[in-house]
This record gives sequence, structure tokens and C-alpha cells, in this order.
Amino acid sequence: MLLVIDVGNTHIVFGVFEEGKLLYDWRIATAKERTSDEYGLLFEQIFKYHGLCPKNVGDVIISSVVPPLMHTLSSMSRKYFDKEPIVVGPGIKTGMNIKYDNPREVGADRIVNAVAGYEKYGGPLIIVDFGTAITFCAISKEGDYLGGVIAPGIKISSEALFSRAAKLPKVELSKPDMVIGKNTVNSIQSGLVYGYVGLVDFIIEKMKEEMKEEGEVKTIVATGGFASLIATESKYINKIDKLLTLDGLRIIYNRNK
Repeated sequence: MLLVIDVGNTHIVFGVFEEGKLLYDWRIATAKERTSDEYGLLFEQIFKYHGLCPKNVGDVIISSVVPPLMHTLSSMSRKYFDKEPIVVGPGIKTGMNIKYDNPREVGADRIVNAVAGYEKYGGPLIIVDFGTAITFCAISKEGDYLGGVIAPGIKISSEALFSRAAKLPKVELSKPDMVIGKNTVNSIQSGLVYGYVGLVDFIIEKMKEEMKEEGEVKTIVATGGFASLIATESKYINKIDKLLTLDGLRIIYNRNK
């Protein structure tokens, strides 16, 4: 089995592949204060709950945008799975040309998504990842990483509104029935959900214009925890692939094993 781990600022998403097929996937909260032993025991419990044996893990690959957890999870991999993990970063073969001013600045999650997106859907394409931040990635018809956009995520905006506006309540992030809210909760939900739909569609529209020399961008993929909430209302997003990052880790592993 191959254990793939994607470490985000809010969640750690991980899963196990066997012969290229994803058997299980899980999502847990990212906790920087947890030790390698705490993560190891948590992974062991999850594995045993699903009838999986940690000893059957043949390899581990990790991507992370949380530097303090890289050492923690690498130590966990060695101690609890007896494997030296492959870490997505400089020196790793991705098969993708990064046309960024400084390629080292591109987050590991964005590269992993781009690799998976191009492998699964071809190019040119745009990938929108709805995580702690919303990232937009542009991939050329030849599979080059052209660049992208980073915007604050919907949860960050929600928490900022609640913490900075004394009379506004904290609300559930869900889509209201109408744009015009009849109460404060629905009004906030409308502003967050439909406001972000507008943000996403406008940025995609501008990206498509700037990518004209690549040909028509027909594929726009959404991934990440809030993908379904926003993407279903977008006039441009035509695919939702919530496990795109895990597929990307599998692909990168196969190119480096």
C-alpha cells in the first residue's frame, strides 16, 4: 500500500492506494502542537478501525504547506510505518515545467494539484483549490505550470467578519435559498457564498482571457474542502475533483520511486 499525506493549514488529508486504486481517504484537523507519536497513534487507530495493517504500507509520500509539521510527520513515518517518506519539494521529479519567477515559491499542494489535473484532464486547464486560501493555477496545453492567483479562503473571511463586527453572529457556511436575505444569518451566508462565486468567476474569466494563446480553456477543475459549496454555483467550473491532491501524490510517487 502507498500512504499519501497532504498537509494543509486547516486539514490533513491522507489516504491509501493499492495498485493505483484509492482504498480509503480521511480528513483530520491540522494541529501543529501534536507530536510525531500523537500523529502516529492517531493514524494507527484509523488504520485499525478500517481493518488495515500499518505494516502493509510499502511507501509514504508527503506534501505540506505547514513547515513545522514536516519533521513531525517524517518522524512519524519512520517510527510507525518504518518508511523514509518522499517529501514533495525541490529535487523531486514532477514532470512539470514551473514557469514561476522563483519556482521554489510555489506551494507543494499547488504543484501536486497541477500534476494530477494535467494527467487526468489534459491542458490547457485551470484548477481552483478551495482551502484555507483559494488558489487558482493555470496549466498550459503542453503541461507547463504558468502561474496563478491566491485569495483568502471563505472560512478566513467568515471568521474575520465575526471577530471584527461586534453585532454579527458566527454562521454556518451553507448556501441560502435566495441572494436577498430576510434575516442576518441568511444575509451573511449570501454575502459569503455568492460573493465568493462572483470572485471565483471573475478571476477565472480574466485567467481565460490571458491564456488565449494556449487555446480555449475548456476544463476548469475545483478541489478542496469547500469545492462543492462554491463550484456548483459557478458558471465556469465544470468538474469537481475533491481528491485531486491525493491522485497527484500518487502520480508524483510513481515518477520518483
